[in-house]
Amino acid sequence: MTSLRAYIEGVGVVGPGLTNWSHAADVLAQRSALDVARTVLPAPASLPSAERRRTGPVVRAALAAAHEAVAQSARDAATLAAVFAASGGDGGNFHAICETLASDDPQLSPTRFHNSVHNAPAGYWSIATRAMAASNVLCAYDGSFAAGLLESLAQVSVDGTATLLVAYDTDYPEPLRRVRPITDAFGVALVLAPQENERTLARIEARLSDANAFTFADAALEALRLSNPAARALPLLDALARGVASNVVLDYLDGTQLAVDIAPS
Repeated sequence: MTSLRAYIEGVGVVGPGLTNWSHAADVLAQRSALDVARTVLPAPASLPSAERRRTGPVVRAALAAAHEAVAQSARDAATLAAVFAASGGDGGNFHAICETLASDDPQLSPTRFHNSVHNAPAGYWSIATRAMAASNVLCAYDGSFAAGLLESLAQVSVDGTATLLVAYDTDYPEPLRRVRPITDAFGVALVLAPQENERTLARIEARLSDANAFTFADAALEALRLSNPAARALPLLDALARGVASNVVLDYLDGTQLAVDIAPS
């Protein structure tokens, strides 16, 4: 596979003990300790109040990361093409739907149904930012971040236009958690551009590989990486936080990983 290249202009992160990219960068570069606490998901202030009240954790995780990355890039969110990647949807909402369907009154509310679709975060993003550019939504189980990164890089390379990548997953309550043990929310976003400019943070190149995926020596960071499909982005974020040229291998598919070269500007 020929490598795909782009330039990172913005980063957004929200996760357990990580409030934003600046905080996450300090933790990854060991300037601050990781204080593992439940993810705090802000209500998306960019949405009208009616839509804001209807949002669940998965939408809040996606929009929090996306807004931070776009703000750092200084681009107009309304003009950015976007790729949304998640292994699932709103687990709490799915649980509530299952409970309703198993009850004596199996009538779903329109909001429950609306929030159950996989592209709900992309829809809320378009409402929040008035984005009219193309938006793709994909799923690749635990390799969803790598799949989203590949799709975004291909889009940047082919179309020659800046693209927003947003990867996110949220926890599942019991009994769903027994078969999908995601215990907390995590969201990450990158703004990728086809050319280097004054806002460039790093150059990124990716290609398929059969090498083993990167693992953290730090037990807490490795546990966090494995706790959520979107957190498989942490090795890439670690390289960005340290500001040194690096090669990391990310989880993708069985027998096929994604090798990523990062060269800070």
